[in-house]
Amino acid sequence: MKYKIYVDGSEGTTGLKINERLEKRDDIEILKIDPEKRKDINERKKYINNADIVFLCLPDSAAKEAVSLTENPSTKIIDASTAHRTNSDWAYGLPELSKGHREKIQISKRVAVPGCYATGFISIVYPLIAGNLLPKDYPVTSHALSGYSGGGKKLIAQFEAPEGHSFESPQLYALGLSHKHIPEMTVISGLEQAPIFSPIVCSYFKGMSVCVPLYRKLLSGTPSVEKIHAFIADYYSNEKFVKVMPLGTEKEFPNSFIGATRVNDTNNLEIYVTGNEEQIMLVSVLDNLGKGSSGAAIQNMNIMLGFDENTGL
Repeated sequence: MKYKIYVDGSEGTTGLKINERLEKRDDIEILKIDPEKRKDINERKKYINNADIVFLCLPDSAAKEAVSLTENPSTKIIDASTAHRTNSDWAYGLPELSKGHREKIQISKRVAVPGCYATGFISIVYPLIAGNLLPKDYPVTSHALSGYSGGGKKLIAQFEAPEGHSFESPQLYALGLSHKHIPEMTVISGLEQAPIFSPIVCSYFKGMSVCVPLYRKLLSGTPSVEKIHAFIADYYSNEKFVKVMPLGTEKEFPNSFIGATRVNDTNNLEIYVTGNEEQIMLVSVLDNLGKGSSGAAIQNMNIMLGFDENTGL
């Protein structure tokens, strides 16, 4: 039996990438709506309720509407919007965080795909809080770089306009410190206060790095760089897609730089631990269209349907 899959919002960046991955598989059936009826609420409702899995690649309001259209008790929904990421009734789709996270995804009919920046941030911060190394009230800051594809079709069009653009240098944004990923970064990580988060969009298509600097003296037990690295490495030691790189790996790269495009076109996430006697820097690198969106969505689908997590990835 082939499972029936419907992508609601297949014209957006995430939807296109999900379809691209699904079309290579022969173990599922993709339900394709007439392009002229993709915004017809009755037609969407029909497809949603005829599917085993529905991917929502929509703005928040449209995602909530799609959920309200779901009447088939067997239909499972994977939402790539921000609408349900902090809703405790939904499974948070980052299975590597804990056994409990993976099990909830497996049994849930409602799964929220994490945000791309949030994936990089939470993969660093959650284990440290869970392991009592990072106090919940720590004043966390984070800065991050992303390719412009993370901004969706409108931003992609601006960067790729034939007449050129004014984005020749990296662009700081979300300067009001209210980026849409901050709520999940706070809630899912277990922080008592929101981190100060500074994202930067750059003039390349995709690839992302998220950095979290920490003062050793403010951490529980004043752990060394080596201890933090050993803890994180052990935490993710059995995971397929999260790899904690050996200490000093960055020294093998040109100029000791860690590039943001290192794992593009994969579902992988790399974590680096660097620093000195007083400060520690943790860096995650991922493809914002891979582990940061479509790859994560497919990985969650695999878990929900009982496939190997690596299938199609």
